[in-house]
Amino acid sequence: MWLQPHLPRLAGIVIRTYYRASRGGPPVPRRGPALLLGNHPNALLDPLFLAWAAQRPIRFLAKAPLFKTPVLGWLVRGSGSIPVYRRQDDPTQTAKNDETFRAVHDALAAGSAVALFPEGISHSQPSLAPLKTGAARIALGAVPRTGGAFPIIPVGLVFREKQIFRSDAHAAVGAPVEWDDLASRGPEDVEAVRELTDRIDRAMRTVTLNLARWEDDAVVRTAEAIWSAERAVDATRAARVSRIAMANDILARARASGDERWATLARDVHEHARILHALALRPDDVAADASLGTAAKWAARRLTVVGAGQASVALAATVIFWVPYRLTGIVAGRLAPDKDTLSTYKAFTGGVFFAVWIAAIAAVAGARWGIAAASITVPLLMTLAVLGMHAAEQWSWTLATARRWFLMRAGDPRVAALRAKQRDLAQRLDDALAVWTKHLPT
Repeated sequence: MWLQPHLPRLAGIVIRTYYRASRGGPPVPRRGPALLLGNHPNALLDPLFLAWAAQRPIRFLAKAPLFKTPVLGWLVRGSGSIPVYRRQDDPTQTAKNDETFRAVHDALAAGSAVALFPEGISHSQPSLAPLKTGAARIALGAVPRTGGAFPIIPVGLVFREKQIFRSDAHAAVGAPVEWDDLASRGPEDVEAVRELTDRIDRAMRTVTLNLARWEDDAVVRTAEAIWSAERAVDATRAARVSRIAMANDILARARASGDERWATLARDVHEHARILHALALRPDDVAADASLGTAAKWAARRLTVVGAGQASVALAATVIFWVPYRLTGIVAGRLAPDKDTLSTYKAFTGGVFFAVWIAAIAAVAGARWGIAAASITVPLLMTLAVLGMHAAEQWSWTLATARRWFLMRAGDPRVAALRAKQRDLAQRLDDALAVWTKHLPT
């Protein structure tokens, strides 16, 4: 298990490089047995995201075929993962799951944290898949070894656009499931297993975004963005994810009520989202101060020597790393069998291509100027890649902000109409919040 102690830090490097990632919620206990349960929308990047969110060594349950995969199997074994024998992989091997349960119980009894994905599959559905009972049976079966109930912690992985490099992603750690009253009943008690599975399901739904259909995504995200732009609110990513989940819950309850007022509000929010998308605007752009004084202050902050330096770094990184960046997109797009695995292929093929590219440049430098030049080239290029990535994002944001400011100052009558419409929508969202919040679970 050579990799296990280092997994949270290494996972953080991968996740925070590929995504603009954040985490929130109560901290995972640093010591003692714990069972971490995550949703599974993003194939092999999900375990890395969960490990980074937990910030402690974790042993994962992983499907048995991964242990025999070249290179990946070496990493899976090194992380201390425990094989699960699924019927769809090989029905002749499922009897070995008795060994799996014993291994998990041993790990928990030794004070380890164990993680699994109780949906049992990675998928792109808009909400949680029905949970398997394995997590509940593992927890109940481990009690004789652990001496009582231990933390069962839900972790929600929420992605804005999971297949897009440098898109937003958030890990929400939830409150532990309460199950002390069930702990003594054992895994053979069918009712106890069913009840604990139901509690796990409810806990996971508090930290995940469960849409009725993917079309609702634009509605709930735009509703949250409108409300945040027009009201003084906590702007952290964790708070935004929480508000999006609440908006989705309100939408579902309002839809179930059959009240046409809320259906009309949802349609109007969706139409507002469509117009903003066509204009490449965001709700906070519509609400922003577009005065000349504000623009001058903004330009003084952004268009300075520091800003010019960022632009230079971004340009240098773009030129030097254009080839491996393009190769990553092309090769991953051809190798990935579906949307669920595209990010995994991008992350791992990108790591290989960038490492090979840096090594090749270092080799050229070494051949021309000696071993010292090669040894200096590697850390310099690695630093340039990281700084260039962030600098490119900053300048992309700067240029987009400047374009939006000129659009807002252009006197387009649509802008004034958008502002009035957005203020009206914010008030109607306030009304909806007042009506439906009292119905939300606490």
